[in-house]
Amino acid sequence: MPRYFVTLIVAVALFMETMDSTIIATSLPAIAADLGEDPIALKLALTSYLLSLAVFIPISGWMADRFGARTVFRAAIVVFTLGSAACGFAQGLGDFVLFRVIQGMGGAMMVPVGRLVILRSVPKAELISALAWLTVPALMGPVIGPPLGGFITTVFEWRWIFWINIPIGLLGIYLASRYVENFREDHVPPLDIKGFFLSGIGLAGLAFGITTIGQSLFPLEVVLSLIAVGIVGIALYVRHARRTPDALLDLNLLKIDTFFASVTGGFLFRIGVGASPFLLPLFFQLGFGMTPLQSGLLTFATAVGAIAMKTTAARIIRRIGFKRILVWNALLTAGFTAASALFTAATPAAVILVVLLVGGFFRSLQFTAINSIAYADIDEKEMSKATSFASVAQQFSMSAGVAVGALVLEVERIGRETHHVVASDFPPAFLFVAGLAALSALIFARLPRDAGSSLSRRAHPVGEPKETIEEA
Repeated sequence: MPRYFVTLIVAVALFMETMDSTIIATSLPAIAADLGEDPIALKLALTSYLLSLAVFIPISGWMADRFGARTVFRAAIVVFTLGSAACGFAQGLGDFVLFRVIQGMGGAMMVPVGRLVILRSVPKAELISALAWLTVPALMGPVIGPPLGGFITTVFEWRWIFWINIPIGLLGIYLASRYVENFREDHVPPLDIKGFFLSGIGLAGLAFGITTIGQSLFPLEVVLSLIAVGIVGIALYVRHARRTPDALLDLNLLKIDTFFASVTGGFLFRIGVGASPFLLPLFFQLGFGMTPLQSGLLTFATAVGAIAMKTTAARIIRRIGFKRILVWNALLTAGFTAASALFTAATPAAVILVVLLVGGFFRSLQFTAINSIAYADIDEKEMSKATSFASVAQQFSMSAGVAVGALVLEVERIGRETHHVVASDFPPAFLFVAGLAALSALIFARLPRDAGSSLSRRAHPVGEPKETIEEA
């Protein structure tokens, strides 16, 4: 069975997780009405899912080393699928939030362990192409989720947005059982229990606080208190990790230039472009008066650009090199994000489609480069910790992107008589997040010229010399 089939299995699981995390956004009013709850209160279902991810992602690498990657990946799909099925049977806010937490537990294990399976199945020279496939579902989920959720809720019933995961999950369990190798480490240190609790408190406080900014779920002082608890928890964890040889999230990984650039530069870049899937549908619907379907058809162009990228990413990176791609493409992608600020109600749909299509291509290329270079210089034994660390950073950066976009919109409405969002609120938001994405180029510029060369060698027959980026 080709190695890329394993990549496809993981990609489907990733798509299921990323789509599910956004699909309920447009269905919240219908769910709230059916359960007899306030739609604002029901947003706890969104934040509880992210809370669960924040707590359990750090432990995913240790679990895979201890019990085997296939065992944990398959169990994660089971938990996620059962949580999905249970959400469809929820009768009130309490059990709905509980079932979303269970879903998050499965998602927290499913994505990083799935990525670990690929890292240990695919040679480094082929890793760029393999991870490019994972970039596509990660980008498509936030784009397809909201319109699909609205369609299912309108034509069928909101409960089906969760039940459609059941056949996908069952297929994933079967394929993982048959085709995924059960990689595991022979010598696994004891679980860092203190680190697990400290990271859980810190990450949960930050995740819950950041994602509730601007959502009117809690008073501002409560939100700020959550963020403060998160900061204290993270500070205590950092202190603990520096004194613990086998810390849950190994801070020593940040001493590796390529991993540091991927985590920190990638964090800034994702905050910038991660706000677009949140801002664009609101811009089109609230600013231009489009229907959810019209908005969805336009934003889908981003996903089309991502799909087009997957067949060319490896060749582009081999030809140009990681450093130049990461620096210049960060600026280019930030430019396309900023271009959204120029859209008006009179802008032809064809122009919007082209901007989003091309922007989606370069954005996906950047994600592929960021995700790939993280593992260029990671030892085999450190792969589990690296995937957990990188997954935590990715999750927080995307959540922070939405929070930053929402905050800019909130600032725009300060002092205005009407609190409604208008079209003129969005251009400053796009320009601000584009600026954050552009700042990531400063971090990538610090990389050595040959950064990531171990991933950029061309596949070659036995006996032939390897060709590196500089020779390509």
